[in-house]
Amino acid sequence: MSALEASVDLLASQSAFSGVVRVDRDGEILVAKAYGLAHRACDAPNTTETQFGIASATKGLTALTVVSLVDDGAVDLNTTARSVLGDDLPLIAEDVTVEDLLTHRSGIGDHVDEEAEGYDVNDYILPVGAHEVATSEEYLRVLDGHPTQFAAGERFSYCNSGYVVLALIAERVGGLPFHELVEQRVCRPAGMRRTAFLRSDELPGGAAVGYLHTEGDRSNVFHLPVRGSGDGGAYATAADLTALWTALFAGAIVPAEWVAEMVRPHSDVPTEPERYGLGFWLDATGDRVMLEGLDAGVSCRSVYDPVTRTTSTVLSNTTEGAWPMTRRLDEHLG
Repeated sequence: MSALEASVDLLASQSAFSGVVRVDRDGEILVAKAYGLAHRACDAPNTTETQFGIASATKGLTALTVVSLVDDGAVDLNTTARSVLGDDLPLIAEDVTVEDLLTHRSGIGDHVDEEAEGYDVNDYILPVGAHEVATSEEYLRVLDGHPTQFAAGERFSYCNSGYVVLALIAERVGGLPFHELVEQRVCRPAGMRRTAFLRSDELPGGAAVGYLHTEGDRSNVFHLPVRGSGDGGAYATAADLTALWTALFAGAIVPAEWVAEMVRPHSDVPTEPERYGLGFWLDATGDRVMLEGLDAGVSCRSVYDPVTRTTSTVLSNTTEGAWPMTRRLDEHLG
């Protein structure tokens, strides 16, 4: 057993970690371990092939879908949201562009105010029933009524609503439901065979139920939309995220010039020790590219270092479960 694997095992035991840890370097699997239960009531264990909710890591899939449509000429980075939305979401300013939305510089009001006093990720935050939000169009009621916060392009401000708007734009210019566009334009060329927008009220046996805490059986089924959209809600395996990084940097999803643009810093992030590109978090000073997600019952982080060709992924089916493990991997991998 390697020192890395031993350290991961020890921390998993100490922290009651529930999820999967996978590390690959230059095509070789260094660690692939599963811990805890995918379904506590049934004592069903997590496996390395379990599908986990990836929350906001979905934004990378959304960005790739939109950029592939840009590359095809169906839309442009300078296309305004208003030109596609028509009369929907009238509080979005006339000059907000696709690029503003991709870079979190749109200034539109967000339906999830993570900076609000007293905000708790485990709260019930949807203004409608979770079962009423299963398609991108059904998100319109959730997105509407939030005033503009600042002028488009003025600054970075993380915005979940912006990525649902991107999903709406993608399906209106792409001619297919958003979930099908992601499958065709990202998952299929990347070889992500077990990534999908699953319904939380009918999860298949190979998917993990999300739990709010390390103990107890309270799930997240009433906390999140029953089926995700552009801002979050996809399910994936650790192997699929490894495949995503490999395909992305090989130019198999979008051409190399677009990959370079997506992982180029577009914003510093004052509240985080990171920068942001188009749908991807970027190391503050180095070359690492990251996808991160946090929701009720979900936490995950997947990191790719193009210099060493190392991928590290932590998926957890608890709200805060991934973070101690991601810090441990950072200590070992640098």
